[in-house]
Amino acid sequence: MYACKLYSLVLTLLLLSACSGPAPDRKATETNAYDAIKENFNPDWAMDKLWDDGLAEVAIYDAERVVYGKKREFEFTLITVKEDFNREHNVKTDNYNRDDLFPVMKVNEFCRIPTDNYPYHYLTSVFVHRGKPWQLHKLTTSSQEWCGNTFKSVTDEGNNYSMYYNSYFDGQGEGNRQLTKALLFEDQLPYSLRALRFRDGLRFNADIAETQQTNKATAPAVYKATIQVNSTSTGNGTDEEEKAWQVNVQLAPNKVNSYWFSTEYPNKLIRQRTWDGRNLELKKISRYAYWQGD
Repeated sequence: MYACKLYSLVLTLLLLSACSGPAPDRKATETNAYDAIKENFNPDWAMDKLWDDGLAEVAIYDAERVVYGKKREFEFTLITVKEDFNREHNVKTDNYNRDDLFPVMKVNEFCRIPTDNYPYHYLTSVFVHRGKPWQLHKLTTSSQEWCGNTFKSVTDEGNNYSMYYNSYFDGQGEGNRQLTKALLFEDQLPYSLRALRFRDGLRFNADIAETQQTNKATAPAVYKATIQVNSTSTGNGTDEEEKAWQVNVQLAPNKVNSYWFSTEYPNKLIRQRTWDGRNLELKKISRYAYWQGD
């Protein structure tokens, strides 16, 4: 009798195991999520020894943005540097002897925008996998102005992105939401588009979440976008005119962002024009350890 009961129990467990199937593999899920777009990017783009020199690329732009219905002029700083994260805290490590390190490319985007009554400050930090220029690992962004401050973060949770927000606006406040995987984020494009497999006429579709460089914390709009590359030049009519790749990102019928990148590695961002007037024009670019004092 005991043997019969034991046999029945084992058989039941085997049947349940067969029906449930194997647990989903996180790495497989992450890979499959971006299968439709990753072939358009060069996974080795950030593997160049340039990014292992211990310095940061610091690009300064003359910038424009419409705030309170007026075009505001200011300076925009774009910093690109390689960092080693540890998995325990998901930040740049202080201990390089850990066994949980992995490389990311950090892109800091900072600006101070003057208005008639008070300035707006934005700092956005974008972290992208070094060998996966299409895949956001983490994003944090904050805004500060006299009315209050807002903070948002987006982190890769494997099957989706988790977004935390804390806003001073009524109806928003503090909370969390889940975002689908396989998204590109508009704020990563100044970096990620540098790693395209550039060719004249390259064209593909991608889901793109709208910019998070705002003081609001509403659910981001996600566009069914089309990305197209054309060979062109900077078109400034001077002796400094250079060949460039123009990347047009069609977010919606009346919403087109355009980016111009140098044809020479590391394909610096020369110019940006967005549908809502967030414009950049490269003023100077250099490499140095900005975190070191004089």
